[in-house]
Amino acid sequence: MAPTSADRTSSRRTFLAAGLTGGAVVGLGGLLTACGSSGSGSGGGAAASPSAGAGVNQKSVTQGGDDYATVVEKMKGFGTDAAAGVFPRTVRHAMGSAVIPKKPVRVVVLDTGELDNVVALGIQPVGVAYTDGSKTMPAYLKAQAGTPASVGTISSLNLEAIAALKPDLILGSQLRAQDQYAALSKIAPTVFSIRPGYPWKENFALNATPFGLEAEAGAQLAAYRAAAKEIGAKVSASTGGKPPAITPLRFMPGKIRLYAELSFIGTLLADIPLPQPKIEQVKELAVEVSAEQIDKADADWVFYGVYGSPSSTGQDAVLGGALWKTLGAVKAGQARPVADETWFLGLGVMAANAVLKDLQGFVAP
Repeated sequence: MAPTSADRTSSRRTFLAAGLTGGAVVGLGGLLTACGSSGSGSGGGAAASPSAGAGVNQKSVTQGGDDYATVVEKMKGFGTDAAAGVFPRTVRHAMGSAVIPKKPVRVVVLDTGELDNVVALGIQPVGVAYTDGSKTMPAYLKAQAGTPASVGTISSLNLEAIAALKPDLILGSQLRAQDQYAALSKIAPTVFSIRPGYPWKENFALNATPFGLEAEAGAQLAAYRAAAKEIGAKVSASTGGKPPAITPLRFMPGKIRLYAELSFIGTLLADIPLPQPKIEQVKELAVEVSAEQIDKADADWVFYGVYGSPSSTGQDAVLGGALWKTLGAVKAGQARPVADETWFLGLGVMAANAVLKDLQGFVAP
């Protein structure tokens, strides 16, 4: 029987909730001030888990206080009731709703996830807010992103620069720029997700909605899931059903993080699936360790990135230290550097696909 008008409206309304269910969404962690600044990434409000290990500093990355399930539930109401490609359309989002009079062509993006998302949809933004530690276009997007103007950083937006670009859409998040929302929405229709990071699939769907490109986003997410499952099948076949444990490790100024389940990279590992060591099996962004605790990072494979300049993070001292050389992954030649801009900063489908390609090359060649 052909779908009725009511059926189609219901289907459009539930796109963000049901169109993303190829990979389980188990909740969202609290997020620190800036994902790529000194407080980069997403964490949670729960207390440190005993499984994190004695002496490991997890509490410092569990900021934000948001209830995981509540955030996911809120996102199910985001989106539009408009038919595909029909304008004007009203988009429900984290700060209320925004009326999009026509398909936007001059877009300003306020974070790395929004940048990745619009480029994935074939859109070159006119303005972008970069991270404090990397104020240039990420190399993996450079060929497709055009030459957008800088509008400050994700932690310090330049509203005058944004207004001067005469955008017809601004994409960002409540967590990053809630205080600037009123001013931004006076410049152009502004659509905010709740937060960057862990809910990257929902954010991609939301970012596609103002353009009427929901189907395109859904197709790209489906392709990502298929690629993840293919890697998982190859790994399972080659290991007899015992896939290797993976540690995503990141060197940052003043801290070393082992990324956990509620991080961008954590969701990718879960989608394949590839396990993480017990210390990282917590519903938080990350577990922080000191250089003297680097042995806690050990796994079958250790993939490490560095935020900003390696000289500002202590990475060289750790990698050249005696304790690092005792790790099983290091002894086996399975501790490898990876691109921070995709593994930890990308927060979108193009970065996710780049990470899958890396993982396939290493663990499922």
